[in-house]
Amino acid sequence: MTETQWKELHQHAQTVRKRAYAPYSKFLVGAALLSRQGNVYLGCNVENGAYSPCLCAERGAVAAAVAAGEREFVAVAIVATDLASPCGVCRQVLFEFGADIAVRAYAADAPDIYKTWTSGELLPDGFELKRRT
Repeated sequence: MTETQWKELHQHAQTVRKRAYAPYSKFLVGAALLSRQGNVYLGCNVENGAYSPCLCAERGAVAAAVAAGEREFVAVAIVATDLASPCGVCRQVLFEFGADIAVRAYAADAPDIYKTWTSGELLPDGFELKRRT
């Protein structure tokens, strides 16, 4: 990933973050997922008063990509109210599609401050099943 590509993904994530529905936590998150084909899929967090049905931005972006027929991903940029890494469930969902997906987290008001990992680094002992082909 080049810095130009990261800046583009960051901008997409920053834009979709503003659409998040987070009336309870006020913690807005946007994610922009880049597929190996060069397509970008967006997701934002959607909270719910019952809490367990909440949807994280990363999982929303993965779901949009899968619904469009994509299964191979290069990178995801995540913009949150504060610098935050993906939750455990999102780590596993990203890991499902490969241990080499580049993951970069940004704070909304500080685009020059970020952390970068691979999905495998975020989840070193991720749950794997042998996929049927």
